[in-house]
Amino acid sequence: LYCVENIKNKILQLKKFDIIRFAQKSCSNINILKIMRHEGVKVDAISLGEIERALIAGYDPKKNNDIVFTSDIFDTQTLKRVIELNITVNIGSMDMIHQLGSISKGHNIWLRINPGFGHGHNKKTNTGGETSKHGIWYKDLKKSIYYIKKYNLNLIGIHMHIGSGVNYYHLQKVCNSMLNNVLQPYMPKINIISAGGGLSIPYKKNDIKVNTNHYFTLWNNTRNIINNFFKKNVQLEIEPGRFLVAESGILICQVCAIKNIKKRKFVIVDAGFNDLIRPVMYGSYHYISAISSKGEDMSNNSKIATIVAGPLCESGDIFTQIDNGEISYFMLPIVKIGDYLIFHDTGAYGASMSSNYNSRPLIPEILIENNIPKIIRRRQKIQELINLELF
Repeated sequence: LYCVENIKNKILQLKKFDIIRFAQKSCSNINILKIMRHEGVKVDAISLGEIERALIAGYDPKKNNDIVFTSDIFDTQTLKRVIELNITVNIGSMDMIHQLGSISKGHNIWLRINPGFGHGHNKKTNTGGETSKHGIWYKDLKKSIYYIKKYNLNLIGIHMHIGSGVNYYHLQKVCNSMLNNVLQPYMPKINIISAGGGLSIPYKKNDIKVNTNHYFTLWNNTRNIINNFFKKNVQLEIEPGRFLVAESGILICQVCAIKNIKKRKFVIVDAGFNDLIRPVMYGSYHYISAISSKGEDMSNNSKIATIVAGPLCESGDIFTQIDNGEISYFMLPIVKIGDYLIFHDTGAYGASMSSNYNSRPLIPEILIENNIPKIIRRRQKIQELINLELF
């Protein structure tokens, strides 16, 4: 379930940037993309499927970089479609330069640079450094520029993203690295630099909210130095995903079983990691609230240390765990079968990372605007799953 007003408010917080580009991998529902487009937000696509979603949502590749395709590889179908639509490509590997340049001279491209270091709230969200698959290694930049010129590709932007989760020390390092890589005599006069994404949100009550003004100031100072170097105005882009949609979303599920095993209390709900995988994959924390079967808020009720689990045939289907897989507890109101649990801040990497594991259909998505609910993804039918395997 998503709140439109929350999404719009988050967009406003980033309006100082020349371009806001939504990382749709965080929440790829076409109806969410339509909201983004209506609010003037451009879109990033990392697969052929995401390109097609963007087109259906009304994004126009003929407009100025409305869609940018970001990847470290081309598969045959995606490369064909990118060339057909003339979509700008954010290139993450040398092979992509050769593959695109050999058949699409003059194509608009960005370069995604791996600056040699990374940072993330989890090792799996670190997208820079020698252990990351993402981007062109910074020491290969000069060679990349040589081949870009050889193939007559049009380099319009430089992109740098080191991971998810704001740390201002690392952010300043990224800004400095952007300067070190761009302020080179062999660098063409680019039009745009991208600050990437990774802006965090306060999942826990004591988490510090990102200071978007400070974030902008650091990158704007970087942009101004580049402006002076090229003697032209360079645009500043940001590519948020989680920041725009995470706090807009909640996951509602129902208590189906309660178990007491020695001193441990398990509450088992009808949602599993096929619906919300972040706690299992990253050990991510989501605040959990409870509503009684009669619709009463249980926030002020007595609480007890509880393990919250899903229905899947997997021991790891536990929502209360930390990043090493160790089980943790949440102080949850004493609930009964039929009551409801609400997982908060699930708007990002919830539905978009959901799956059909255990042959479970995808759950509905609902959008609320002006207190009016609207189904934006219906519940998947089991027969639809089965039909994929029947010819």
